[in-house]
Amino acid sequence: MSQTPRNQTTRDQTARPLLPAPIYILIAAVLWGLLGILGKNAQTAGVTPLEVAFWRAALAGLLFGLHAGVTRAPLPRGKDLWVTAGFGLLGVSVFYGAYQLAVRSGGASLASVLLYTAPAFVALLGWAFLREKLGRREMVAVVGTLGGIALISLGGGQGVTVSAPALAYGLTAGFTYSLYYLYGKTFFGRYTPAALYAVALSIGAVGLLPFVHFTAKTSAAWLSLAGLALLCTYFAYLAYSAGLKHLPATRASVIASLEPVVAASLAALLFGERLAALALVGAALVIGAALLLSTEKPSETHPPIE
Repeated sequence: MSQTPRNQTTRDQTARPLLPAPIYILIAAVLWGLLGILGKNAQTAGVTPLEVAFWRAALAGLLFGLHAGVTRAPLPRGKDLWVTAGFGLLGVSVFYGAYQLAVRSGGASLASVLLYTAPAFVALLGWAFLREKLGRREMVAVVGTLGGIALISLGGGQGVTVSAPALAYGLTAGFTYSLYYLYGKTFFGRYTPAALYAVALSIGAVGLLPFVHFTAKTSAAWLSLAGLALLCTYFAYLAYSAGLKHLPATRASVIASLEPVVAASLAALLFGERLAALALVGAALVIGAALLLSTEKPSETHPPIE
């Protein structure tokens, strides 16, 4: 799931993409759909959830740092650096950690669905802190999200653990992910995303470090960790960004909503996770609420990367 500020979509509008723009968005959705799968693979190989989150942030931060260095993008300084550091702790340390804990507690498919509560949190945060209107559409979406969570809680499923910790971690991930909107609305007009993520991800990794217990890792574990950083974070952002240059953000958000479908399908195939019928209705309500908010504010509904 992704969100990119309005000014970013105006860059290089005349450059002809190598692939049709919707294909780039679809690639990003598929790569984001691998977040829970690769995270669960790494955890199955003996890596703790917080170490998974640490390596994702650290390795992706290195990649974005190299990107920023090659493109000579200026890094945030002064007050902007301090705000970016705070965002790194909440939007990376807490978000990445909570998401992997949600995968461990409830399963990859449940974690992916609960992440889509972020747009509802965005609407509430925008109303509370940015004086944005909380109209009928937003209220319907928020109520739909709450109803969806309730149905998921009641429905459960095979290989899916709908427990208090799973819901708490999943909703924490959705809430901290929504902070990308507040941060991005101000800072993505001042700096390139590569420069901001180079700082935020690195600080996020440092924030996770005190809570990480490092263990010896197999080659399969390292492969999953590298995939989280390279595929699900760095390449996914590049693909989404490339597609958004030539596609309205509303259409991009709709295509990107395939992410939880990809995650649930792969989780069913690889781990035997299957949401019950009632929980599937709840998941549809959560995703539908996210799409409803996407059509209301097409350029500002979802965060830049996951």
